[in-house]
Amino acid sequence: MTKGILITLEGPEGAGKTTILQQILPILTQVGVAILTTREPGGIRIAESIREIILAPENTAIDGKTELLLFAAARRQHLNEKVRPALAEGKIVIIDRFIDSSVAYQGYARGIDVADVEMINNFATDGLLPDLTLYFDVDTEIGLSRVMSGNREVNRLDLEAKEMHQKVRAGYQAIAKANPERIVTIDASQTIDQVVSTTLSTLQSRFPEIFDGHF
Repeated sequence: MTKGILITLEGPEGAGKTTILQQILPILTQVGVAILTTREPGGIRIAESIREIILAPENTAIDGKTELLLFAAARRQHLNEKVRPALAEGKIVIIDRFIDSSVAYQGYARGIDVADVEMINNFATDGLLPDLTLYFDVDTEIGLSRVMSGNREVNRLDLEAKEMHQKVRAGYQAIAKANPERIVTIDASQTIDQVVSTTLSTLQSRFPEIFDGHF
């Protein structure tokens, strides 16, 4: 059975990863390889319903452990219904957020033992790891200002204190440092064109058999 490629996009709030994905997707599709894009939490009906619970601004009673378990449940169902079948078909699957988000947000920021978060991640995914993770790094104040001045709806996580968002960023940086073979850090404070260019060159470098010479 052909093995697909799993690419994940990570970053603190306002890093612009979703915008970058929208920018690069038309370019990637020119290569002629089947590409599936999706998001966490979400991507399928059940996981989207869980997403609404997690992100609703009024659900302030949700604590860190409940949050972690909700993300894990959505992740599990999403993988079973959408991601694994696409990988089995040999597709390139690009997920907006995956396991590193749980480690950064619920581990480093919420204070849950990182080993426990990783254990729950592993339980939910059966140990599935991305082939490549692109971490879009941006200063906390810049990221939050983008969120507040942007067009998307502000959710419960966006409204957390700045200190929490600073811990998320520090967590991501620690995760990236510990996994240099899997995670590539991209400076998301650059212009969109610069970030798009860096993202495409990273993909070309990591998967030359697919992307080399196409952009």
